Amino acid sequence: EDKLHLVEETLLHHLGKTAEILVFLLGAMTIVEIIDYFDGFSTIKGYVNFKSKKKLLWMFSILAFILSAIIDNLTATIVLISILQKIVKKREDRIWFAGLTIVAANAGGAFSPIGDVTTTMLWIGDKVSTAMLFTYLFIPSLLCMVVPTFIATYLPAFKGEIDFDENDVEKPKSVHSARMLYLGLGAILFVPFFKTITHLPPYVGMMLSLAVVATFAEIYSNSKFSISSIEGDQADEHVSGAYHSPVHSSLSKIEMPSILFFLGILMAVAALESLGILFNFADSLKQGVPLIGSELDGTVVSDLVVILLGIGSAIIDNVPLVAASLGMFSEPLDNPLWHFIAFSAGTGGSMLIIGSAAGVVAMGMEKIDFFWYLKKISWLAFVGFIIGSAAFIVIREFV
Repeated sequence: EDKLHLVEETLLHHLGKTAEILVFLLGAMTIVEIIDYFDGFSTIKGYVNFKSKKKLLWMFSILAFILSAIIDNLTATIVLISILQKIVKKREDRIWFAGLTIVAANAGGAFSPIGDVTTTMLWIGDKVSTAMLFTYLFIPSLLCMVVPTFIATYLPAFKGEIDFDENDVEKPKSVHSARMLYLGLGAILFVPFFKTITHLPPYVGMMLSLAVVATFAEIYSNSKFSISSIEGDQADEHVSGAYHSPVHSSLSKIEMPSILFFLGILMAVAALESLGILFNFADSLKQGVPLIGSELDGTVVSDLVVILLGIGSAIIDNVPLVAASLGMFSEPLDNPLWHFIAFSAGTGGSMLIIGSAAGVVAMGMEKIDFFWYLKKISWLAFVGFIIGSAAFIVIREFV
């Protein structure tokens, strides 16, 4: 009797924790889809009026960095690659841009609580706070984006200009596109402030933001509510009226498979955590690492473990790794360890194309070859990761 009760409580507890993350992600994804419905991201495309590949690379890297900190890195990558497809016509050129966009987007997602699924998990789980996350990780993340981009500007792939047709820049489909872009991004940015002020869970703020954005979307789209129409083609008219709602069409476009993937992974890890398997594993890790150098102190050991986590997140997805580390370590809120995990798992994933959600999406959109990425981009991502980690270790001494 008691055992059943315990199982039920544990299940409910973990399902609740997982649902918080999933509802939060669903809210963010829907807002982004609503912006896209109004063609809001085409506003960005209007700013490209130069042909130099280097300039374009810097523009896309910085955009990826900033955008992925606001909407998450997965969505930022989708948006930027679809813009790239309209600007850079040659695929050989484009996959280089796409590769560096992945690195920049993963770097940008690390220092913002809403920038990466893993950082969001640490933030919702009360392991990191927005202000400290920014303090600790902004400079390492920036270096992790700037260094690879800077090195890349000297590579032959970014010499010269792109074939760019001036008349090709199409106007946004909707008059409200810029307004919806700023409203949507502002609404997502508002969520960390909402949590700080009200101390309510983040998903509540995200739902509030979604409600506001959805309301404006409905107002702007002036959807026709036709219960009956006089022209005789009632059926067609009614159908087009029903599907005209931006919120409806946005909800239908959400990537459900990835949400269900997170549900499965997080619940599986929760099971391991409840059984105490993760905790034992962490203990054996902490005892196993010092065997190499017995005179290492505790911080060096945990640093090594975290850097290994980062390299591991290039091979396995970073979500289960961070979920596991939540069960492994019991450090308090804003302990530097959590910030290092956020950085390491977020940016370490760039080292292989399958290591991050952003990479997997780019791989699908551009048919990027695994080995091409390994040869051309992985070392850049690795350099960025190491320099960023070093910067973090230095900053930790002063904060």
